[in-house]
Amino acid sequence: MEPIHISQTLSISNHRVFSADLNEHDTVFGGKILATIDDNSSIAASRVARIETVTVSVDQVNFLLPFRLQDSMCAESYVSGVGHRSIEVFTKIIGEHLKTGERFLGLTCFSTFVVTDRNIELPLLVADKPEYTFVAQGYQERQAARLAKLKRQQDFNAHISVELPWWIALN
Repeated sequence: MEPIHISQTLSISNHRVFSADLNEHDTVFGGKILATIDDNSSIAASRVARIETVTVSVDQVNFLLPFRLQDSMCAESYVSGVGHRSIEVFTKIIGEHLKTGERFLGLTCFSTFVVTDRNIELPLLVADKPEYTFVAQGYQERQAARLAKLKRQQDFNAHISVELPWWIALN
């Protein structure tokens, strides 16, 4: 399989902030931003896999600066690492105050997807921009941290009841 340039996985979407997007603090509701991340990053993951992928985690969301009315949000997502079946996608959302043209980094995030076909071979990535090189170089460390967190989560889940609450009350 031929390697793929990270720039070939790039997915970009732009959104204007309207009053319906705002929460009680007059900033964009976090759930709307998370949906934007998932939508945009799933395209990047599909561009490397070229088959169905599934979101398994949104690993690290850093809300840096708020997005407000009359701002635009430009989401840029690209694949920053691949494992056997997993795909790590980095997303940044750049805000722009549309009245002044001032741009700012509002959010960064890593998401992880898996391919549904266990027999797929994912291509090697080639970083073709300085930012891509910088972000991709931390992939192995982030992947190891995710695997350790997954193990802790599995241990945690083993202690969480799925019984119906009223069932417990009746017994």
